[in-house]
Amino acid sequence: MKSVEKKDKVFVGLSGGVDSSVAAALLQKRGYEVVGVFIKIWDAADDWGVKCTWREERRDAMRVAARLDIPLLTLDLTREYKRSVVDYMIAEYRAGRTPNPDVMCNRQIKFGAFFNWARWHDADYVATGHYVRGDHLTPSPSPKERGVCSSFSLPFGEGLRVGWRLRIAADPAKDQSYFLWTLTQAELRHCLFPIGDYQKSEVRRLAKKFGLSTADKKDSQGLCFIGDWNLKDFLRRYIKPKKGNVLNESGAIIGEHEGAWYYTIGERRGFTITQKTSADKPYYVVAKDVEKNQLIVGHAGTPGPAVSRPGSKLITLADVNWISGVGPTADKIYQAQIRYRGKLYRCRLSLINNQTKLIFLDLPEAIALGQSAVIYDGEIMLGGGVIDAILPLC
Repeated sequence: MKSVEKKDKVFVGLSGGVDSSVAAALLQKRGYEVVGVFIKIWDAADDWGVKCTWREERRDAMRVAARLDIPLLTLDLTREYKRSVVDYMIAEYRAGRTPNPDVMCNRQIKFGAFFNWARWHDADYVATGHYVRGDHLTPSPSPKERGVCSSFSLPFGEGLRVGWRLRIAADPAKDQSYFLWTLTQAELRHCLFPIGDYQKSEVRRLAKKFGLSTADKKDSQGLCFIGDWNLKDFLRRYIKPKKGNVLNESGAIIGEHEGAWYYTIGERRGFTITQKTSADKPYYVVAKDVEKNQLIVGHAGTPGPAVSRPGSKLITLADVNWISGVGPTADKIYQAQIRYRGKLYRCRLSLINNQTKLIFLDLPEAIALGQSAVIYDGEIMLGGGVIDAILPLC
């Protein structure tokens, strides 16, 4: 009797959205044994006694699983999410920094707790609906790998010719590589990103072709655990408002705000300008002092007080991670992105006394401490770090 070939098992994070739904359908079509997993995270509504959204999302995930005839498991990561993402975000705002909860969610939850749980339960791979492309850099990838991601036999980093790399998605407007800079070879060898080669419009067409109920579902906006709540309203639950002064770059008081910790660099709403002329342009936050509870504002294009030389800015990075395990070379120009969907700025990198420094060759706007600086070499995402300091160039 001929033995049946064992299929590779993939645990797909089914969020209830169209992207993860199509990811699961594509993997099933390509011959994998697919198991859907709905990840239950902390929801502000649970604690505050208002309408919850996660139950609705799980119902949508159940409908997709039923259509594909695959099992759906529910993984409760409420505590892990509250501790690793929500508490981190609140603490960063309280300290006057701008957190990136989406990066932390991917690091600690999707490719942390979920990834480890899936591997413990005999998953060969973990898959998500991220818009990003993963390339397996071996001379002869397997047919199954060729069916899931593009294959290249190119060098990766310095001296590393076998491994995985991440590239921006085929749809640059939906690309999510910025959020995945913390991944390493240990995770990537067991990760699949099936929709990275598709445009968003193609993903919706595929959802209709597969008969998925999520085909016309709107994309979620903002932080998933806040739902319909405004971010400042959410933060007020944990950080008490305190009125402070808004200053212009000359140090003159021109308005007031509710608390410097509520605002991020580049923000232009939520504070009041009382000393304003008809010729004034919109003001943006260019710096803040949490200890003095002050905001410093300027107009669009204002470099901010940390800039000491036109056209360049120096920052240091903490918690640095390079996808290949090897950092970029010092004699090459790369591109840096300092916020999701933000502009790419030319830069150089150096490692001095074990400290990674990034020098911008273009003048960036609105650099915020605590945000991620993600480094690209063309369409290849090399890795990144957390913006730890903004320094003057001497």
